[in-house]
Amino acid sequence: MPRPEDAAAQADTPADTHAGTPVDPDAAVPVAVRPAAPGRADAPPAELVAASASAAAPGTRAAAVPDRAAEIPSRVAEIVSRTDRRRPSAPARRGPADPVKSLMHDHRDLCERAVSPLEIAAGLEAHGLTDRTAARYRHRDVFALAEELYARTPARPAGPAVAAPAPPGPDTEARAGWTLLALFPGAACLATAGLLRVTEGVLGGGVRAAVTVTGALLACLALRLCLRRGPLRAPEGAGRAGMYACWLLSFAVYGEGLLAQVVSGGPDGPWEAGPAPLLGLTAALAPAAWCAHLFTVRAHRKLTGSRALEEFGAGVRPLLLAAVALFVCALLPLLFLADLGFGGDGMPVAAAALGVLFFLARLLAVHGLPEPGTVALAAACAMEAAAPALVLAGRLPGLEPLARPVHALVAAGGTGAVPALACGAAALGLLVHASAALSRASAHTRA
Repeated sequence: MPRPEDAAAQADTPADTHAGTPVDPDAAVPVAVRPAAPGRADAPPAELVAASASAAAPGTRAAAVPDRAAEIPSRVAEIVSRTDRRRPSAPARRGPADPVKSLMHDHRDLCERAVSPLEIAAGLEAHGLTDRTAARYRHRDVFALAEELYARTPARPAGPAVAAPAPPGPDTEARAGWTLLALFPGAACLATAGLLRVTEGVLGGGVRAAVTVTGALLACLALRLCLRRGPLRAPEGAGRAGMYACWLLSFAVYGEGLLAQVVSGGPDGPWEAGPAPLLGLTAALAPAAWCAHLFTVRAHRKLTGSRALEEFGAGVRPLLLAAVALFVCALLPLLFLADLGFGGDGMPVAAAALGVLFFLARLLAVHGLPEPGTVALAAACAMEAAAPALVLAGRLPGLEPLARPVHALVAAGGTGAVPALACGAAALGLLVHASAALSRASAHTRA
């Protein structure tokens, strides 16, 4: 029979140490009735909490349960509020799982309009995408990326078929046609010069002038036909380049005579014309067409066989230099013979520089880049016009130093040194630009 003092000691023993096992104080409240965060729809009502507290088992500190239940809501609310503070205000943004899909969306028009992956590759490269940036889209180069874009682009709706531009190939009939057209300007100039030489002293001045004008008109008409067909045809036209070309050709014929008179104190009368450069340049149209054709064909082959933009650019630059060198080799003998035929010294340096300038400007225009050629032609015109203007301005009091550079240049290389320097500097700058511009894939899909 237990003694009264043992019963009193058992009543004072905490419930946490009952049966020798520590008990979690929170275990007095069932899990199902623990309150949730304030404002949640699943928070248990207060009556259920009170009923659970009053239904506690005997001998487990029943008097302390209500106080413990009253403390739990405040503690849970505090924990929830701390969790809310730690939670970021906005979810972290993630990139697209398929970057090629976003690129296809940005260039949808290009992908739907393209008739081959090469067009897409050229368009992407024109928008600044390189092989290095193609790695962001999980591809080794722009060509591989363009192939996937072309394969993933849905078929266009039925409509008028767009014919794909035929790659330059061995079309014998077409080549014979534009070669014949390229020979017409030189033939017209040669016929006019021969007729004037044969009838010298026989025909009057008015008749000779009429023959000259007729021959010039025929040469211009043949030149226009030549530039509308074949490898020298520019898809976007020449723009203002034609006006600058007329100035440069006129200066090639009359410029040296004008400079000679201005430097010697004139002008004091009509200056002598030199038609040899005009004859040599028009005769060089056929070699220019063939050099442009060879460059275009070889560049297209490089574009088809290349797998990287750097590889294509490294292969096209030697082709451009070879085309220019081949044209110079064909141009120099023609200019030499034309100059000898008109009694010259056979050193047509200025005319050769002008021919190279014309060839590079037209080659860029053929590949859809007429602006650089126009700028180079305009710069050459400005330099040639500045030479006699500086000499005339140097006659004014106090402005003598303006004419000294022109006098020094003429004294060192003759009157032909001025157009040679103007056209040579413009041609050299245009060659540097063309070596960079024509090594891009986008320049050859428009040719």
